[in-house]
This record gives sequence, C-alpha cells and structure tokens, in this order.
Amino acid sequence: MALSAQFASRIGRMKASEIRELLKLLDQPGMLSFAGGIPDPALFPADAFAEAFQNALSPAHQAQSLQYSVSEGYLPLREWLATYMSKLGVSCGPEHILITSGSQQALDYLGKLFLSPGDTALVGWPTYLGALAAFNAYEPRYDRLRAGENQPTAHYAEAAKAAGGRVKFAYLSPDFANPTGETMTRAERLQVLETAEALDAAIIEDAAYQDLRFDGAAVPPILALELERNGGYIESCRTIYCGTFSKTLSPGLRVGWLVAATPVVQQLVLMKQASDLHSPTINQIATCQVAEQLFDAHVDTLRSVYGRRRDAMLAALEAHVPEGVTWTKPEGGMFIWVTLPEVMSGAELLEQALSREKVAFVPGQAFYADATGRNTLRLSFSNSNEATIAEGVARLGRVIRSAV
Repeated sequence: MALSAQFASRIGRMKASEIRELLKLLDQPGMLSFAGGIPDPALFPADAFAEAFQNALSPAHQAQSLQYSVSEGYLPLREWLATYMSKLGVSCGPEHILITSGSQQALDYLGKLFLSPGDTALVGWPTYLGALAAFNAYEPRYDRLRAGENQPTAHYAEAAKAAGGRVKFAYLSPDFANPTGETMTRAERLQVLETAEALDAAIIEDAAYQDLRFDGAAVPPILALELERNGGYIESCRTIYCGTFSKTLSPGLRVGWLVAATPVVQQLVLMKQASDLHSPTINQIATCQVAEQLFDAHVDTLRSVYGRRRDAMLAALEAHVPEGVTWTKPEGGMFIWVTLPEVMSGAELLEQALSREKVAFVPGQAFYADATGRNTLRLSFSNSNEATIAEGVARLGRVIRSAV
C-alpha cells in the first residue's frame, strides 16, 4: 500500500529546511561555515546546568522533575519570566505566559490557531524561513510586510478577500531579524501596530534575539508599545510575544515561551494538551534555576563575544568583497545579510564556495515567501571566532570576485 496517496493535501506545502539540509554537508575536513544561526557551544553555561540538573534529580525534587506537569509550564519559571518581561515594559502575570518547546513550537501553534486555508499572513520580504515552514502547513497566502514600504491597509484587506480569506496576523522579528539582522525603529513598530489595528489582525512578535544587542539604544517590544497605548491592559492587546532561551542559555533544552492575553493562552493550552501535554518538566526546572542564578551576567558575556565577531565579519567583508555587493550592519543578533548583483545567484555561488573554497552560507531565496531574492545570502557570525571569520570571508570574497 502506498500510504503517501493518503497524505493530507497540506503535506505538499511542507518542505525541508534548506539550512537543515545544508548542515549535512558541513562535516568535510577544512569546511568553514557561516550557515547555521546557532550559538557557540563553548559559551553554554554547562557547569550551571550540570548543577541544576543534579539538583532537579535529587531525592527531594525528582518526584516533580520526572513527573507529568501542567500544560501551562513550570510556575516558578513563568513567574521569573513575568519579572523579566516587566523589565521590557510588559506588565503581565504567569497566567499570560505559556511555556513552549522552543519558540518554533509557538509559531506552529499560532499558525494553527489563526490560519484557515486561504487566509493571509503578512510577513517580511525576506523573513525567517522557520516561520514560513510553520505557517505553510495551514495553507495561507502571504503578503509583504516591510517597514517603510507597507501597502495601504485597504489593499491588504481587498487582496486577502479576493483570495478567499482575510488578514489574520502580521509576523515579524523587530530586533536583529533573522535573516537580515535589521532592527525596526519605534516609528516602524507603531506603524505595524496601527496597520494591525486597522485590519483587526493579530501581531506575532518573534523576539528570539531580543537580548543580543551590542550597541545602539534598545527599542521597546511592540507588545510594550501597545500596552503604553491602552493603559497597560494586556487583555486587550493583539500582540503575541514569542521568546526563547535558545539564543541565550541553551537551544538543546527547547525552552521557549509566549506572552498574550489570557483567551489566547487558554486556547493554546488546549493545543499543547493535544500535542505533547507539556514541555519537559526537568528542562524547565533546570532552565529556571540557571536563569535565576546568572541570566544577566551570561547575556553580558554573549554580547561582548558576539559583538567582537560581528565587528570582525564587517571588517572582513569590507576588506575582501568587491564593489557592487552590499550588506547590512546589524546592532546585534547573529546575522549579516548580503545582497549580490542582480545577475548573480546565491545558490550557484554556494556550490562554488563549497567545492572550491570550503566555505558555507545560506542562499537567501529560501527566506522569501515567493522564492525571489535569488541574489542574496545570509552569513552568521555567532559560532566562529575572529580568526575563522577573517579566513572564511577571505575565501568567500575570492569566490564572489571570480563569479563577478
């Protein structure tokens, strides 16, 4: 029996991640990679986690850490997160927070919550390809949301209606976005909020890189700006904030969270119960202990190290990449976005870079909902030291020069 004939129609919209597939090629000797947007494992607070897990498995705590738990998440962790969010200008309680298995799970749940086939999601052009992967299964259409270039609200609504649905949400990553590294200004965030209000749509604020600011003044999250506008009443907010410990403490533990009005959280809890019951209890307990002990100091270290690596990559690009190629200059995060001359292809350049110079990056086309952007690419500087960055960008520069 060919079970593939029985697959649901949505399966045709689910595609392999180009990054995940690319990672399979990176074990070759001498390969230098700027592909995966991953933290440097040498910077993980491993000793603190070893102590936290040992404590969680002690006779006094193992009955809780190894047992089933509530779907909402470990209460002390949600309480810590409520305090953390208050420092960002978001006044909320544990009841407004759901612990998820990484922020990726939150994106999947939110796609399931809001999207019916034919509905419209407003996304960046480019945008995080993991968000596209999460939303694709729910069969939306996409429309372009880009700061400073937004279409009139009526155009969004009319186009969505013509496609058989309506605009359900705007998805964006305001700080050091994946893939571009760009940060939205306060005015641009307010513009998105006003657009969502006019469309009566939700906002999904992906704040995965919120803490990784190296320089420049911090801008409040969109949820904080919305709370400023409505007198601090979170129950009337349309913004859903998605956070994660993956870029700060550990990606392998898969601990993320979202903050939203209680009706949204309550509905997502039902999805959580139907999906995996709850995120691993012991991981939440360990993450809570480590966060309480050293979160701020650890993030300061990450900012210092990653900031130097960003500087090294920007300097190397300036030194080795020919005229006609441009790139972003991020104030934080993990990524630099490179735009090649229009006649060039990031995918073709990658083939040459891998075979001739053993250097890897991610072609930019995968980050576009309409598969445009063939002349772009994403570089990540977080998991390479300054010497590796200098050598790798020199190799990449040689490939670009020969292609030009």
